[in-house]
Amino acid sequence: MFDLLAQRRPHRADAARNFDALVAAARDAFEELGADASMDEIARRAGVGNATLYRNFPTREVLVETVYLSGVQDVCEYAEELGKDDDPAVVLVAWLRRFVVLANTKRALIEGLAFNPNGFPAAHDALYAAGGPLMARAQEAAQVDPGLDIDDVMRFAIGVSVGLYRDDAQRERVFRVAMKGLVSSSALPQLP
Repeated sequence: MFDLLAQRRPHRADAARNFDALVAAARDAFEELGADASMDEIARRAGVGNATLYRNFPTREVLVETVYLSGVQDVCEYAEELGKDDDPAVVLVAWLRRFVVLANTKRALIEGLAFNPNGFPAAHDALYAAGGPLMARAQEAAQVDPGLDIDDVMRFAIGVSVGLYRDDAQRERVFRVAMKGLVSSSALPQLP
């Protein structure tokens, strides 16, 4: 359902493999070294030459944007993987947790996109399309305030994700407190 990279990924199988290898290598390099990881290092990690890197990603900005969109696509696909028969509040919270972790850990990438936000409309639309049905199910089960909409909840989650945390454990504690404000008290004992 969500393919934010379809127009960017080459159609030939070998070229698509190189593209995917570069995105994975860039994701790892950015997480380990920050958004300033060298393009040479990314090509080396992907096992391709610089010409292949620049053929796929003519600028660092294009590569950063693609890595960000790849993470957003993973979050959107996760919404589809979550059990439709599971508790709606638990499903919504699990999906929001995945989004908050993405947004918090990809801060360097988001900052790298600050001057070239071409991917944001597609990412925004995909995230809202993925989270909207999860939100609606939780509202139908009377586990989330019916006066809220997906935009309210995404802004709430973004607020949690932009915090500067000592470590993952602190981010998780803040996330759990935030979810207690979102999910009705009758659903709280079931939250992971």
